[in-house]
Amino acid sequence: MKIKDELKAAVISLSENDQNFESLALEVFKFQADQNPVYKAYLKNLGVKPSKVSHLEKIPCLPISFFKSHSVISGKAAIQHTFESSGTTGELSSKHYISDLPFYEYLSAKTFEAFYGPLTDYHILALLPNYLERNNSSLVYMVQSFIYKSFSTKSGFYLNNIEALAKKLELLVNQKNTKKKVLLLGVTFALLDLIEQHAPNIKFPENLLIMETGGMKGKRKELLREEVHELLTADLKVEKIHSEYGMTELLSQAYSKGDGWFKPSATMKILLREVNDPFSYLPSFKIGSKTAAKRNYRKTGGINVIDLANIDSCSFIETQDLGNFSEDYQEFKVLGRFDNSDVRGCNLMTI
Repeated sequence: MKIKDELKAAVISLSENDQNFESLALEVFKFQADQNPVYKAYLKNLGVKPSKVSHLEKIPCLPISFFKSHSVISGKAAIQHTFESSGTTGELSSKHYISDLPFYEYLSAKTFEAFYGPLTDYHILALLPNYLERNNSSLVYMVQSFIYKSFSTKSGFYLNNIEALAKKLELLVNQKNTKKKVLLLGVTFALLDLIEQHAPNIKFPENLLIMETGGMKGKRKELLREEVHELLTADLKVEKIHSEYGMTELLSQAYSKGDGWFKPSATMKILLREVNDPFSYLPSFKIGSKTAAKRNYRKTGGINVIDLANIDSCSFIETQDLGNFSEDYQEFKVLGRFDNSDVRGCNLMTI
């Protein structure tokens, strides 16, 4: 489909704070409003006429739970792969149907390198046990593509063998004639297991970068991100813990270089909706006055994500995460999740 290819080319060309983001988002919206049956029906039930939507903030966001109950697909391209969330026992998992894996691989690598430099500068050690136990994790797929692009024979995945990871870290302490950095990327509970079992006895590389992907996955008591980072920085001898914000339903990522403040990629924009009204946004520099924005930047709201990489599914997602903005509105923090996981907009769907 020619229009989809043109949209993808435009998304690839986006740069940070690109002035074309809004106009491109509106183009993607009109495409998906026509070519995505689920989103089209949702808009109809809301009484929204796509031709009347002329501003970014007026684009309705689809509740993320639709990825559990419906096939959210735009266009008729063949499905190459399905990313699936882990979920819990008895709970439906989210499914994200992917028809262009090279597009995802290219954008995810471009995003990482925009934040951290070339992948070839890293040895990548991935401690993702619960994700590796599934063969359809978007995170594992992304990290696997990063490992290939790192061109490092020392990069690799670790399931439950934390001892082997500890030995690899010690080996990398003694690496000679290389300027490669070490990226240890892990799910939170596994990183905590590492420090409890081996941290006192390990010598860590000086150029070690720790990145947590969040989540205890029922393995441990849930902790605040600040608590986790305090434990990890103390035992892993690093100043900051980096973080990645992504999910099955999104193809773009946001990264934090410390203190839990995330910066979205060039293909992603974050908006915060009122907690009790999914169709109203909190003030920001673009919505309302700058004075109102200054007063409200720390106010908590529901996180809506505009992900222009999601051209083949839906780019406008109402998540179940809560967050707030930094004072300059360039970064956001994830504070938790809604207690009630049923998003009110869902009951508008009858298809």
